[in-house]
Amino acid sequence: MSGNGLSYGEQGGEAAPELAQEAAPTTSPSASAAFGLFRSDTKKNEDLKQMLESSKDSAKLDAMKRIVGMIAKGKNASELFPAVVKNVASKNIEIKKLVYVYLMRYAEEQQDLALLSISTFQRALKDPNQLIRASALRVLSSIRVPIIVPIMMLAIKEASSDLSPYVRKNAAHAIQKLYSLDPEQKEMLIEVIEKLLKDRSTLVAGSVVMAFEEVCPDRIDLIHKNYRKLCNLLVDVEEWGQVVIIHMLTRYARTQFVSPWKDDEVVEEYSENNFYESDEEQKEKDREVKNTYTMDPDHRLLLRNTKPLLQSRNSAVVMAVAQLYWHLAPKSEAGIVSKSLVRLLRSNREVQYIVLQNIATMSIQRKGMFEPYLKSFYVRSTDPTMIKTLKLEILTNLANEANISTLLREFQTYVKSQDKQFAAATIQAIGRCATNITEVTDTCLNGLVCLLSNRDEIVVAESVVVIKKLLQTQPAHHGEIIKHMAKLLDNITVPVARASILWLIGEYCERVPKIAPDVLRKTAKSFTNEDDLVKLQILNLGAKLYLTNSKQTKLLTQYVLNLGKYDQSYDIRDRTRFIRQLIVPNEKSGALSKYAKKIFLAQKPAPLLESPFKDRDHFQLGTLTHTLNSRATGYLELSDWPEVAPDPSVRNVDVAESTKEWTGILSKTKKEKPTEKFYSESEEEEDESDSTSASESESDSKSEKEDQEKHSSDESSGSSSSSEESSDSESDSKGSISKKTSRTAAESDSEDIKKKSEGISKKMSTSSSSDIESTSSEESSSDSKSESGSENYTESKKSRSITSSKKEEKQDRKTPNKEEVSLLDLDDFCPVTTPVAVPTAAVLSPSLTADLEGLSLSSSSVIHVTTQVSVPTKTHEMLHRMSGKGLAAHYHFSRQPGIFGDRMVSVQVTVTNTADQKIENIHIGEKKLPPGMRMLEFDPIECLEPAGSITVSMGIDFCDSTQMASFQLCTKDDHFNVNIQPPVGELLLPVTMSEKDFKKEQGMLAGMNEISSTISVAPQNSTRHVIIERVVKAANVGVVPSGQDNIHRFAAKTVHSGSLMLVTVELKESSTAQLIINTEKTVIGSVLLRELKPVLSQG
Repeated sequence: MSGNGLSYGEQGGEAAPELAQEAAPTTSPSASAAFGLFRSDTKKNEDLKQMLESSKDSAKLDAMKRIVGMIAKGKNASELFPAVVKNVASKNIEIKKLVYVYLMRYAEEQQDLALLSISTFQRALKDPNQLIRASALRVLSSIRVPIIVPIMMLAIKEASSDLSPYVRKNAAHAIQKLYSLDPEQKEMLIEVIEKLLKDRSTLVAGSVVMAFEEVCPDRIDLIHKNYRKLCNLLVDVEEWGQVVIIHMLTRYARTQFVSPWKDDEVVEEYSENNFYESDEEQKEKDREVKNTYTMDPDHRLLLRNTKPLLQSRNSAVVMAVAQLYWHLAPKSEAGIVSKSLVRLLRSNREVQYIVLQNIATMSIQRKGMFEPYLKSFYVRSTDPTMIKTLKLEILTNLANEANISTLLREFQTYVKSQDKQFAAATIQAIGRCATNITEVTDTCLNGLVCLLSNRDEIVVAESVVVIKKLLQTQPAHHGEIIKHMAKLLDNITVPVARASILWLIGEYCERVPKIAPDVLRKTAKSFTNEDDLVKLQILNLGAKLYLTNSKQTKLLTQYVLNLGKYDQSYDIRDRTRFIRQLIVPNEKSGALSKYAKKIFLAQKPAPLLESPFKDRDHFQLGTLTHTLNSRATGYLELSDWPEVAPDPSVRNVDVAESTKEWTGILSKTKKEKPTEKFYSESEEEEDESDSTSASESESDSKSEKEDQEKHSSDESSGSSSSSEESSDSESDSKGSISKKTSRTAAESDSEDIKKKSEGISKKMSTSSSSDIESTSSEESSSDSKSESGSENYTESKKSRSITSSKKEEKQDRKTPNKEEVSLLDLDDFCPVTTPVAVPTAAVLSPSLTADLEGLSLSSSSVIHVTTQVSVPTKTHEMLHRMSGKGLAAHYHFSRQPGIFGDRMVSVQVTVTNTADQKIENIHIGEKKLPPGMRMLEFDPIECLEPAGSITVSMGIDFCDSTQMASFQLCTKDDHFNVNIQPPVGELLLPVTMSEKDFKKEQGMLAGMNEISSTISVAPQNSTRHVIIERVVKAANVGVVPSGQDNIHRFAAKTVHSGSLMLVTVELKESSTAQLIINTEKTVIGSVLLRELKPVLSQG
């Protein structure tokens, strides 16, 4: 695109130096001065060439910056290509980046020169810097020469398996370029697309779906296994990726789910009671009707995950979600998009135009969606004509008996507009309102008649045309209006209006027998000077009067026919001959002349005044085709809903396979190690019979358990909304049963862990572990659950009042267990599933593999999750005692890893009763969590005595964001809305690594993944002890050993996704320090940087 965008500038730029060179020897001094501008440009380019050939990197870097600046301004720099391409092998990383930026722009034009450097590009594909690898691939795919197709294909295949998601994203972009160059590579490209569709990185998702839409949009089978993943990733994908994915999922959903609109139609059909039908029969029938349609959980998943995007700042995303709801959602739910679409009307005029076009189409079928926002469509004086006309169209569509009086007052103002085109459109709108709403037909007609006396010819002409159409609906009542219009004929000069009046008088000539002949007499005089349209109507009027009133008009009609016989227009001559043969009888007259009266005076059907947007709804909203109302190239038709939904099990995902594939990518360079089964065969069979999957990732299995816990607790508390969510999650987890994969630990280790975990589940010491262990015991056997249910409850109740010293002792006892678990081989990243959810903080879950793809995990790199360095004592108020009617609640973050599962942040809530009476049944009620966020709630507190206090634990998966978790804290009589908002430092888990590993990981997370800032540090605060104390207090990070006194390093990983977060504090001279954060999660990194700056700089 950039190549095309600058084509004009390039031509001009190339012509200029040539002109200067030709002109220089032949022109006079004055002429050469005139061409001085061009010559100075040439000299400047010579200067740049010399700088590029310099041995100093600083000169080359300066030259490249100037060249890239020229390109950015639209100037032509193609003549520098040979000088720039020489530096493609430069060892300086900054120069190399800029050279690739230049080559991406000009490689397509200077293909021969670019081909000479192809070996350098191929070497660059192996470069340790991800930006260089990606840029090399982009340059390679920009060389549009068929001879290098095999090289490009190989490069794309390798890049699709790259550790960096940025490189994989560029591989997806290159697929489209290669396909347009050589469509025969389609099958091989589809294999790469299939592989990239399994990618879990949000950076890749949008690009690969774009490649899918370009190369093989009909291969719906590739989407089945990735459907749920794409739905869940949608919120985090970049904006343009969201647009592409939403449009693709709209097409997919129309082929896989049954229509949600059938239910509405059936209900309408059976809405009326039969006369002889009893109430019981009617109720039975209603029950049957209600049971006819149940929405597929995957259909609901798509609607639920796209809904938050209606708040996007990008208007294209909002428009995409709106069209998805329009085409896929039940009619009762589609209304939620109207508010977001109306919000877009505050954007620039181009966005307004597209949005209004789509609203115009929607408002024809479902008026109720936009009726509450009627005033948003009132026309402003500053609106351009195209916007005014569309708003007018929507107002006309929304008109009904309730609001028509308001709209007609508004229309009266519009008619007076200086914009004549808009005024004419308003009169058309009044006419449409008059035909659609019979109560105001007469009012509108009288108003239009008043407009006939307007000074503006266009307004009068349009009024005449509309009145003519209205009179056709009920001509018997409006003889006076026809007479009034006949009198206006002398003054009106617009041909369409004159023709309309003549047609009206001719059609209803029997109702005005005195006026019609006189009108014919007047128009016969001016026949030769009239427009062709008017002449045709004069001939028609003469023919009709000849048939109804031949005594008065016979000679006059023959005179008009003679004038028409010699007219310059052949249309007029043909019509004249036709009419003469039909109405004037002679020997040659055919049989038709007998029926002349029936032919001319037949009753005509009244015209139907319809919206021009009526036929657009069969096109997909938000597309170019819909905007143009004509099929555009590349438009993909929306299919009709299937009568019977295809098998939903095709969307079930085999978790083991996807984990295995990404594990394979990560451990490509490692040595193979002998592997043994984690479970024995007998255990495998037992597990399979219980329908549990041993190959699921640790995080997935835990989230499933949490969902089950949530489901059971919600049933007891009667929460309907969360039970609906858990049913969705259950349907999602149906596809998680999969094959067993090999384990890296011996059977004896697994048996030890099982025994210890069973022992722990019996003890149930702390409140948090009792919650989890009771759940695990529920899963193991229903009998044990029924027997020990009461004991579990009393023990868990006692455990809440245990002092903090006992908790510390308990943690000390569990440490050996943690150490044994950490002995598992971490290098292969195989999934480890423990039978119960014991805190396995040292084990990296397979979900981490997806988010650490950009990191180089060689056999020497060891990253362990460690225990917290510092536990913050700061508590946050959740519920004030005044607001809570005596119930007060505070929370703090305990920084206990893995206590509720890998992705959960542990939160301790202290509930206090400050009232005089006891408070009963304290529990969590309705949860209003952002999409993707999950919460593992505490057990209900039966009773809290006055002045009593109790501390309970809960787990929240914040999805690596600082968004609030909103929910209701309920008692027996009341419920209170409360929030928990995490500081960014609490979204991390501390990890330990060597200084060498730290530097290695930091090198892989350079460039776009690095954020830095300079801060001032007081001398007394620059000691190692103070810096470490302040950093670990603000953020849950681990301390990395450092060999330099002035550099302090800290490492952590995000709780949800497991992305590394590397923090470096480098002390400089003059009481300053540089704070550097390296992470793939740049948003969290920038927030953490903002929070650490005041912590380190304060006195």
